[in-house]
Amino acid sequence: MTSNETCGQAAIALLERYGVDTVFGMPGVHTLELYRGLVNSRIRHVSVRHEQGAGFMADGYARASGKPGVCVLISGPGLTNAATPIGQAFSDSVPMLILSSVAATPDLGKGRGRLHELTSQQAAMAPLTAFSRTILRSEQLPAAYADAFQVFEASRPRPVHIEVPLDVLAGPAPDIGNRMARRAPQPPDSASVAKAAGLIDRSTRPVILAGGGIVDHGNALVALAEKIGAVVIPTIAAKGAFPDTHPLSLNATLSFPQTQEFLARADLVIAVGTELGGEADVWIDRLPVRGKLIRIDIDPDALNRDYRPDVAILADGGATLSALAAAVSGANGRIDPVEVAELRVRLIDSQPALQKKHLRLLSALRQVLPADGIVATDMTQLAYTGSYFFPCEHPRSWFHPVGYGTLGYGLPSAIGAKIAQPDRAVVSIVGDAGLLFTVQELATAVELRLPMAILLWNNDALGQIAEGMNERGIPEIGVRLRNPDYMKLGEAFGCHTARPGSLAAFQAALQAAFSADGPTLIEVREDSAFLAD
Repeated sequence: MTSNETCGQAAIALLERYGVDTVFGMPGVHTLELYRGLVNSRIRHVSVRHEQGAGFMADGYARASGKPGVCVLISGPGLTNAATPIGQAFSDSVPMLILSSVAATPDLGKGRGRLHELTSQQAAMAPLTAFSRTILRSEQLPAAYADAFQVFEASRPRPVHIEVPLDVLAGPAPDIGNRMARRAPQPPDSASVAKAAGLIDRSTRPVILAGGGIVDHGNALVALAEKIGAVVIPTIAAKGAFPDTHPLSLNATLSFPQTQEFLARADLVIAVGTELGGEADVWIDRLPVRGKLIRIDIDPDALNRDYRPDVAILADGGATLSALAAAVSGANGRIDPVEVAELRVRLIDSQPALQKKHLRLLSALRQVLPADGIVATDMTQLAYTGSYFFPCEHPRSWFHPVGYGTLGYGLPSAIGAKIAQPDRAVVSIVGDAGLLFTVQELATAVELRLPMAILLWNNDALGQIAEGMNERGIPEIGVRLRNPDYMKLGEAFGCHTARPGSLAAFQAALQAAFSADGPTLIEVREDSAFLAD
């Protein structure tokens, strides 16, 4: 950095040193020095219509690319507008760097009524991040970045918030030097691997519960599962890491009693990269893990929570799976793939009428979506069915806001994914209520001319909540809301639109969307005749 450059410029230059190529944000009076740094930077700035969109786009970018998504946000409302997507990223272990301004150092915590003032932004962000740090002197900035990328590269990836006071941002730049060396995740302890291998060699009915921590280690997962004859049940966050069509896969069906009964008969469970506590994955308080338990996780807090393991391995999941595959002798007993196939058929056949409609539409989507296509979903019933049954053969191809469960995720996360992977087909699955949470980001997709499909599942209701009220004998309140004409709304933003009247027309609309000169909003109503039996 030259002597006349500011700390704000240095903050952007440091992002370049760490390989960041895209940031999401909306310029404001408190981020001008950061934008000064972006002027001559190689980093692409994606302008959003609401900071919540910036956070969700960064999430989708991170899930699609494997690199941290980055937001540049103003202090106060800019940061708190993004709090929901930051919470979602924290819940789902998504790497995200939030770079924000904050009040000048003489004003911190004073409550003087300064513009965008919070008593403590750091305190507001602390529960949503791996850490939140205030840069009180410019020379603290490089170390903060190094600590952030330590989280992203060698620990459980979660959001990190770095805030820089206005006077520090405008002050002289620090010496940023070179980026710190990349950190490697912790390797497994050989004694623990040997102990776990002994349990595996003595098992006759092993099951692997694979979580989001192994999303990039599918080859190691397949190698171990095939060597020991283990059935793999992924969580929703791990969809595609183990191919859903593999004869040893039970897909992400842990929430179904039939799969839970299958798990109960396992004499050994290997839980890798999963907390074993995701409510949206299991929908019961405790899974029936009755056999021996091996837990593998990079997060020490996850190793003993709720389920006490017979062997706990604090290490990178991929390296540990590879070490186990090398250490075990092979399969003492193998679960018959026919048993697995029959259970998968029973799971599909047991679905009620609404889910059968979902499955028809999802099957039509799968037929035209390329194998490596990406689906980013919102909290909507069509997506819930897809999380369990939509076949994925590749990792980082199904994004669902599992833990925090945020409405509004589907559209902006799909935009972030398309920006990260422009050569892959991208579909957003949204419900009529969820779309309205972040509908303004249609303008972002149109402005960027992103060829992507937005599949709107419209039942003119908060369908899941209405169903829950009816099941409990509660009169419906607030779940049947007036909707706009979504075709006109899409056209007003400049989208292509389609309201298909058949599955063939739906597939044609999808095909056209993947090569269009901008986004296509495709509305399918739950009461569409072509989805009926």
